[in-house]
Amino acid sequence: MVSEKNKPGLRSGITTKGLTRSPHRAFLRGMGLGDDDFDKPFIGVVTTAGETTPCNINLSQQAQAAKAGIIDAGAIPREFATISVADSMSMNHLGMRFSLIGRELIADSIEAVMRGHAYDGLVGFAGCDKTLPGIMMAMVRCNSPAVFMYGGSSLPGNLHGEEVTILDVTEGVGAVLAGEMTRAHLDKLEQCSIPTVGSCPGQFTANTMGMVSEALGLALADSSVVPAVYEAREALAYRAGKRVIEILQNDGPLPRDLITRKSLENACVVVAATGGSTNAALHIPAIAHEAGIRFSLDDMAEIFRSTPLIADMKPGGRFLAKDVHNAGGVSIILKVLLDGGYLHGDCLTIEGKTLSEQLQCAGEPDGRVIRPLTDPLSMAGGLMVLKGNLCPDGALLKVAGLKSLFFEGPALVFESEEECMKIVMQQTSIEGSVIVIRNEGPKGGPGMREMLGVTSLIYGKGLGEKVALLTDGRFSGATRGICVGHIAPEAADGGVIALIRNGDRIRIDVNRTTLDLLISDDELQRRTEQWQVPDASSLAGVLQKYATQVGSSHLGAVTHRGNVVWPIEEVQADDG
Repeated sequence: MVSEKNKPGLRSGITTKGLTRSPHRAFLRGMGLGDDDFDKPFIGVVTTAGETTPCNINLSQQAQAAKAGIIDAGAIPREFATISVADSMSMNHLGMRFSLIGRELIADSIEAVMRGHAYDGLVGFAGCDKTLPGIMMAMVRCNSPAVFMYGGSSLPGNLHGEEVTILDVTEGVGAVLAGEMTRAHLDKLEQCSIPTVGSCPGQFTANTMGMVSEALGLALADSSVVPAVYEAREALAYRAGKRVIEILQNDGPLPRDLITRKSLENACVVVAATGGSTNAALHIPAIAHEAGIRFSLDDMAEIFRSTPLIADMKPGGRFLAKDVHNAGGVSIILKVLLDGGYLHGDCLTIEGKTLSEQLQCAGEPDGRVIRPLTDPLSMAGGLMVLKGNLCPDGALLKVAGLKSLFFEGPALVFESEEECMKIVMQQTSIEGSVIVIRNEGPKGGPGMREMLGVTSLIYGKGLGEKVALLTDGRFSGATRGICVGHIAPEAADGGVIALIRNGDRIRIDVNRTTLDLLISDDELQRRTEQWQVPDASSLAGVLQKYATQVGSSHLGAVTHRGNVVWPIEEVQADDG
């Protein structure tokens, strides 16, 4: 139970104490609360629950278990919801402009509710890609007692005795166009690839950020890879509800106690060691930004380059999140990396322990899903940051599973994803080309669309490493092949990607971590002087607001100054 000494300092007292709060208490009574409840902590329980995707549809059920834990710990849960714009349903059309924007809307909306209602703590449940960082960003921004919960991934489907996932469907479209697969087989894949609720099961963005939440210490140990349909999720959610009250009682650890430069480096190590999504390079800096820490693509580069790849996970490998769970959970991965000297063991976790203390009882790697450091899949991590005259602020390539680490060819330039899709859909030969899709960055899109529609079509048509693709947009965690994204500066900011012309030769050299446009300095200068700022006068609504506020992708594509501090007046109760 909550101790008496903690009650006077509760932030929620601003809404429940004193003469002038009679109207507030009346509204609370209208929701079934009474005199005995007004001295208790009020804990927000936020979910992205809804019928937008399988990722989010069961989150409200998990939230009920967290609410039970909060009640049993002597507090009042207050459930509310926020949005989810899913990459799955918005990909390959203009709706994708709103996916990354959704991350900001989630963080902003949670801040608004937490501050507007003066809640004392928060338990947050996320499902699909942008909802995980959005909720974690809000937790760091609000800096109230908080526990993050990922809702878990789906189980794979089965076709003719083989596991199948949504990746088989997306790449199947290209295979049908190339004559390598029948439409009837694709229909069967479509019908069986997602047999349960939950997020995509590979090491795509959702599972990557789930593991990041554990590495940062914001989530309970081994909570991220438990499949969405497993009963164990309810026990974890119940524990999350009780844990937030323990944090409140003990005055910490708070989110900004957990988000430090060391813990951010730990998060990058886990992304690299598991072949995680390139989107993590947007979200980790954005989470850092909320704590007032400048953490850029440059900070990640050496970590990505020097971390061994030890988890054999799709899309570059063979296994899924449920296989990591069966192999012992994320703690096994963390323990291997800690023992090898790749992690900072003195970082705090949500359990109030250091990471080293928390991992003391972790088991050994199974040797298949999780490899020991003596037998890694590769000595370099699954992601690589490239630099060069084409991307002075950096670009990202997922190298997990790549056979070729060098590509040079003539540019084939497109001003949007739609233009590129038309050509790739046709039987036009593009082999040997470096496809360039520009004007898709955070500001230029606006919204930094992902290119899974294009990349999976390319791979499905058998052109996986026979072409390269460059963009100032981003990629799905499911993308594979020679696909370089997050090119910064973006085209809308006058980046070199805006100056490329058809036929220009471009060189990608992973071993040297370089990406260069092979033209003379004089020619590059001439083109720079001729460049004009794109016309954005047609933008309106949230796209207009986002485009005027969003920063560069190499700093997380954030939209405010960071390090938000609540005024102290908000925790003072009216004693009138």
